[in-house]
Amino acid sequence: MSEEPGGGAFELALFPLKHVLFPGGLLMLKVFEARYLDLIGDCLREGKCFGVVCLRAGTEVKFGNGDAPEVQFESCGVLARVDEVDAEQAGILRVRCMGTQRFAAESPRQRSDGLWLADAQRLDDDETVAPDAARQATVRALATAIATLDDQGATPFAEPLRYDDAGWVANRWCEILPISLAARQKLMELPDPQLRLQLVDEFLRSKGVVG
Repeated sequence: MSEEPGGGAFELALFPLKHVLFPGGLLMLKVFEARYLDLIGDCLREGKCFGVVCLRAGTEVKFGNGDAPEVQFESCGVLARVDEVDAEQAGILRVRCMGTQRFAAESPRQRSDGLWLADAQRLDDDETVAPDAARQATVRALATAIATLDDQGATPFAEPLRYDDAGWVANRWCEILPISLAARQKLMELPDPQLRLQLVDEFLRSKGVVG
């Protein structure tokens, strides 16, 4: 099954991680396993994305370790576009990726080299809507948090900063809030950006971050 840019099902290479990638989110990877080095090379040559899915059980340890526990991962993930690659040293790549679009994955299977594949279907992007007036304190708090991170030289977000987009604001908060991976995954999967931002707003108010 090949990729269908028009919206049909396509075969997608997966990169399971203990991480939830969001659309518009940055992902920095240190790649050294042969299966993933080959994957990054394929993505660069063919202009393709790979799929990031959050691990629910097991770890993505080096393939071939007979003591590795069974790997289980979420069926909804986010496509990652390779933006920059730096060959740190022979056999090791530093890769800068950007989350683009959510997808649903079915029929996961593992190739002989250990790379996971699935039949994927792209999910609709968030509707671009302005944050509700009641959420403006949460928007301002994000701007303050980003300014603080900038001052510390630890900016985790890519420009442009889209404070007028409810989904973007919610996603950036979800990336930095001290919440579980399971909660992060559920928020990422929500198709309504205003609801996602509302839940973030309620969490911040419960912690006294915004009043």
